Amino acid sequence: MTVSEPQPPLAPLRPSVRFMLSHPAHFMALGFGAGLAPKAPGTVGTLWAWLAYLVLQQWLNQRHMGLLIAASTVVGWWACTTTARHMRVADPGSIVWDEVVAFWLVLWLAMPMGLWGQVVAFGLFRFFDAAKPGPVGWADSLFKGFGWRGGWGILWDDFVAAFCTLLVIALWRF
Repeated sequence: MTVSEPQPPLAPLRPSVRFMLSHPAHFMALGFGAGLAPKAPGTVGTLWAWLAYLVLQQWLNQRHMGLLIAASTVVGWWACTTTARHMRVADPGSIVWDEVVAFWLVLWLAMPMGLWGQVVAFGLFRFFDAAKPGPVGWADSLFKGFGWRGGWGILWDDFVAAFCTLLVIALWRF
């Protein structure tokens, strides 16, 4: 029996179309391709969420949209957990399902509003998600690592960013 030398840790995987299509969790977590954007995948994922919401609201009433968001959160938790583990990165920027579900929540709770209101909601959400001020930064630091805890962490800071966005919108409307 020989003693082998320690193996170096596996390098993180870069997402590709092939990776995305190799597992249903990858397809979902990468926002059906939005997360493959070479620059600002979170912004691209949020734009995709906005467009998808506008299309979905034609067929889904408020209750059904809420149920879709709830189901997308649970299934997205699995997808984000699985994809992060397969990519060997705790919170990869290419995972954008967190932006999708969180921005759907913003639109679901803030609609109806015109185009400019939606643009403001988009800008506020992107600010809170990217800059991570105050409570968003705190939320981002809570759940780190791999496994179910880390998968929840991928989603959690975006939900806090959505809450901050909704709070600003509520104060603006008040």
